[in-house]
Amino acid sequence: MRILVSNDDGVYAPGLASLARALARDADICVVAPDRNRSGASNSLTLDRPLEAYQHSSGFFSINGTPTDCVHLGRSGLFQEGFIPDIVVSGINAGANLGDDVLYSGTVAAATEGRTCRLPPIAVSMDSFHPKHYDTAAEIVRNLVQKLDRLVVAPRTVLNINVPDVPIDQIKGIHVTRLGHRLAADLPVETFDPRGRVRYWIAGAGAAADREPGTDFYAVEQGYVSITPVQIDMTHYSGMDNLACWLEDLV
Repeated sequence: MRILVSNDDGVYAPGLASLARALARDADICVVAPDRNRSGASNSLTLDRPLEAYQHSSGFFSINGTPTDCVHLGRSGLFQEGFIPDIVVSGINAGANLGDDVLYSGTVAAATEGRTCRLPPIAVSMDSFHPKHYDTAAEIVRNLVQKLDRLVVAPRTVLNINVPDVPIDQIKGIHVTRLGHRLAADLPVETFDPRGRVRYWIAGAGAAADREPGTDFYAVEQGYVSITPVQIDMTHYSGMDNLACWLEDLV
C-alpha cells in the first residue's frame, strides 16, 4: 500500500513523526506537510504565488503552503517517482477535531484532498493540545488502515478519528459517531500593536452544545475512540423541495 501522510501542525510536529513511523511498518509512505503550523487553514489552496518544496534529512517534504496544497502536490507523484497514493492519512493533530471543528480543521482538509484515492482518507486527532500518547493514535490508525480494503462506504467519504490521550490499554473501544455541535465561538479579543493600532485575535471555539450519546464529543469524553464518516457532498437534500416551493410562490 502507498500512503501519503500530511498534517496541519507542520513538518516538525511530533504527531506527524509518530504517525509516519507507525504506517511505514506496513506500507510505502511519502510525507508532505506544511513548513509551519497551519491549523485552521481549512480547505484553502494557495493561488496567489508559486509554492516551494524542501526535503528534510528525515525524508519528509515541506511546502510553504496549506495542508490542502501539500496533499494536492503530494498526490501528483512529484516527490517520489510513480508514487500515486492509495490513501491519504492526516495527523496526528494536537487537539481534537470534534463537531463543527471539521469546518475549519486543516487536519480534516488534508484528508479531504485525498477523497478520490482508492481508499477513504483518514484524519486523526488527539483529545489534548499537549498529547503524551501519540503512539496510541498511531497504532489505532495503523490497524485500521490494514483493514480498509474491507470497508464499504460512499465515494468521497472521509473518516474523522478522535482519540483520547491515554495509553492504548486504557482505550475502552471504538465508537462510530455523528458530529456533535458547538455553541458560537467566543468573541474576538482586541489588542494593540506597538504602534497603538488595533488588532484582533480570533478567540477559542465554543463549548460543546450537542454532546449527547452517539456524538463524537460523548465518545471521546467516555474514553472511546470516535470515528465519524464525513461526507463531502454538502447538499441539503431534504431542503430542496421546500426551496422549490418557495421559488414557485415568488413567481
